[in-house]
Amino acid sequence: MVRGIAGRRKRYVEVEATFLENGSVVPRAVVWGDGRRFPVRAVFGVRACASLKTGGEGVRYDVLVGRARTFLFHERPRWFVEEIVLEGGDV
Repeated sequence: MVRGIAGRRKRYVEVEATFLENGSVVPRAVVWGDGRRFPVRAVFGVRACASLKTGGEGVRYDVLVGRARTFLFHERPRWFVEEIVLEGGDV
């Protein structure tokens, strides 16, 4: 584990997305439960994949949110991120 990080947990989130004519989905922003909105600045890749850190499977989007490159999962019908759990239980 990384110092200060106890692990990860699955956090379901709201996602603003564009649905293209060809059927593909492009996530545009992640909206946290408290209403904070984080724009997706870039999508580097999309593939069917399982989350090895939190469990679950679906379509994994390799995205840039702010300055952080992370994964966003579409586990139909919901979306989730691998939320960092800090030592001591705070996020």
